[in-house]
Amino acid sequence: MSITLAHAQRIIAAADAKATELGVPSSITVLDSGARMVASIRQDGAPLISIESSFAKARTSIFFGGAASGDLAPAIQPGAPLYTLADASVEHLAFIAGGIPLVDATGTLIGAIGSGGGTPEQDLEIATAALAAL
Repeated sequence: MSITLAHAQRIIAAADAKATELGVPSSITVLDSGARMVASIRQDGAPLISIESSFAKARTSIFFGGAASGDLAPAIQPGAPLYTLADASVEHLAFIAGGIPLVDATGTLIGAIGSGGGTPEQDLEIATAALAAL
């Protein structure tokens, strides 16, 4: 299975509803397994930086084989194995909570969702709420 526009729209609708419920204007991005955009929204009032941060969080999840973006933060700290790795990519990465993988019923990575605009904890809550729509 691959992520379809219909899937992405359902995922974004669920994330949009959660962000609205939390009162956190956000940008939400769904990428396919090649880290390319399927769908993205920016809610009214969401910070401009949230557009790129939602992409970067989802992209990071995909580039690291389906790891949640926030789970990777310890690996990029000074002295850690992946320190400075973010500088090796021409595409922006974000090692902060809010990017989570999308997998099919067999466990195959089919894409990722990224949420930006709130605290890392809020962004993760928004992205996680969207998984139920898949």
